[in-house]
Amino acid sequence: MPDYYPVMLDMRARPALVVGGNQVAAEKAAALSAVGAHVTVMNPDFCSELHELAARNPNVKLCYKAYEPGDLAGAFVVVATATYEPELAEAIWQEAQRNNQLVNIVDLPARCNFIVPSILRRGQLTISVSTGGTSPGLAKRIRQRLETLFPAEYATYMRLASIVRGYLRQAGLSYAQRDEFFGEYFASDILDLLIDQDEVEAFANVVRLLRIYHIDISVSTIIHDIKEADHEEH
Repeated sequence: MPDYYPVMLDMRARPALVVGGNQVAAEKAAALSAVGAHVTVMNPDFCSELHELAARNPNVKLCYKAYEPGDLAGAFVVVATATYEPELAEAIWQEAQRNNQLVNIVDLPARCNFIVPSILRRGQLTISVSTGGTSPGLAKRIRQRLETLFPAEYATYMRLASIVRGYLRQAGLSYAQRDEFFGEYFASDILDLLIDQDEVEAFANVVRLLRIYHIDISVSTIIHDIKEADHEEH
């Protein structure tokens, strides 16, 4: 097995092609569309999950046809759930190789030039777990264990850190000073307070920490900026 080079792809508005019509294809299409890709799913027929996904998501289009050579043209990423048809899987792999495309044939690591890890998301925090394609089931269970170590409140914790980073940059703090600040941020009880549903006290602790660095921001300003960031994202 290769030693994979970990990378995070910006898929916003990029074309992705999923070849297949089953539930696995639906999961792959949903994951790609969730990060902004424009997804075409190609197959003669589709499962109910794919029909529902396409009905509620304008970035998912169903193309009712079997794969033919040339169908991969223009796709930035190709995912195929064709493991039950070896000749089809090989044809897709060979065309993608000729096109220098990113391709993943599900459950066939030898016919992938990228693999998809098990992913845990907490807002802007993304944790990926990979076994190099040798045991996806084990990767999933490790990711599930990590869910208990990184509760849902990490989403607010990370959003707060992103906003505070803006304050530090506006104040002209050096990289070393910003790094020192986030060392103290990480060591503080801010996350514990968020887990306890005490956002006001968590924000107050941020205010006190900022004042050590001569930055005077109120709790109300932090709350306003978080709401603004949420609005822009959605």
